[in-house]
Amino acid sequence: MTAQIIGDKPNTYAFTKALGESALVTEGGCLPIVVVRPSIVVAAWKEPLPGWLDNLNGPTGSVAGVGKGVMRTFYCKKDMIIDLVPVDVSINLAIAAAWKMGSKPTKTILVYNSTSGSINPLRWGQLETLGMAAVRKYPMENVVRYPGGSYKESAILHKICQVTLHSLPAYLMDTMAYMMGKKPVMIRVVEKMHKAQKAIEYFATNEWKWSNDNVEKLNKELTEVDRRTFNFDLSDLNWPDFIAVYVKGTRQFVFKEDLSTLDEARKHTDKMFWVEKCLQIVFFIVFGQLFTWLFC
Repeated sequence: MTAQIIGDKPNTYAFTKALGESALVTEGGCLPIVVVRPSIVVAAWKEPLPGWLDNLNGPTGSVAGVGKGVMRTFYCKKDMIIDLVPVDVSINLAIAAAWKMGSKPTKTILVYNSTSGSINPLRWGQLETLGMAAVRKYPMENVVRYPGGSYKESAILHKICQVTLHSLPAYLMDTMAYMMGKKPVMIRVVEKMHKAQKAIEYFATNEWKWSNDNVEKLNKELTEVDRRTFNFDLSDLNWPDFIAVYVKGTRQFVFKEDLSTLDEARKHTDKMFWVEKCLQIVFFIVFGQLFTWLFC
């Protein structure tokens, strides 16, 4: 039934966004209306605190999954733009847009695209490199595996890696947890992660170009003081620095892990690196012995 209702929209979220705008056009009447369209909203750039966020929506779930060592594969097109926008930037734009409509009312619905792709683009391949470097520099507490893996541009290879790198280790960990009298949780975590990956997949394998002419024009209408106070110009955003702040914010504000525990987290992460290398050596020895026994 859902597919019949939403038509060509990728999910109910995009459908309800379009439905809301359609309602404004048909039912708005003489009301002064302004629409701000954020792209993929992520952690704060500057306000209320750098890296601030309070949920695992969108790419934040992937940041958390990679940071905890759970997520090892992700399906996307690496050369395509991932249009991220910090939450405080979209809020500043909404405030400025409301001021514009309030000070110069018009019956025309004004639309402002809060995006980064047209002025300061970041690509999925860049996010992979920057994100992996950041989660290793600012590791999270009690990682289950050393952060690793890669983005895949092949859907088939991604599915294979989901089974071998996500599901099978999860079943193994939960079996061990059950035998030790602990509550098995990894299978449920991986199933939720796969569901979240599927939701993002459409946006990670397609690209859109958004006009921000209205946004640039609005920015020029502000005073110098207002431009600093309600900054929504992303041309100065340094992506490597921001991704590092984003990772630290996920660690600090979502997982509630104090930055004072970074040294201990780095020790644990280093230990998991060597544990993984030892397991890989054991696997190759066993595989080699099995191959010799079967074919030699």
